[in-house]
Amino acid sequence: MDLITPAQRDELFNQFERDAFHLELRDDYGSPVEDTPYARWQRGEPDDYAWLDAWTTLMKRVTGEGKAVRRVRVVTEPHSQYVRWEHSLTHLNIEMGEDIRWLPRHLLPEEITFPLSGNDWWLYDDSLLAVGHFDPEGRVLGSEIVEAADVVTQCAGLRDQLWSLAIPHAEYKP
Repeated sequence: MDLITPAQRDELFNQFERDAFHLELRDDYGSPVEDTPYARWQRGEPDDYAWLDAWTTLMKRVTGEGKAVRRVRVVTEPHSQYVRWEHSLTHLNIEMGEDIRWLPRHLLPEEITFPLSGNDWWLYDDSLLAVGHFDPEGRVLGSEIVEAADVVTQCAGLRDQLWSLAIPHAEYKP
């Protein structure tokens, strides 16, 4: 399987026309970009958020063009330490123009199954998926591009179902 890097995946934001949707299913992630700020947060130290500058610039440009960037974060309650940190930062994503909702795992309908081996994915314009792959410690290995119509259609349907069930960030009280 060929994987693209996170930077190559971010380039897909320059190509989509209407909607980018991210399904997040993990309670812990590992990213070299986040390692230092996460450790600072764990120690109670302040963060200048400079590590988010490239993402902030990209998201403000994309959403400023009228394109939607949405996420549903399916999370276990009580939250892992990583999800608590992620929740504390989500106001920054909102300020960038993203729309983020939370879905406690215990509220998932029993009949839901996750395609793509339960991996996270970005869906761009209901036509292309960038499926995240991780090592056993949760470190990002890269993304697999999937364009098979049946898989894309299944993921678009799941997106719509989960979006309707998920709680907007402003209303979610962990």
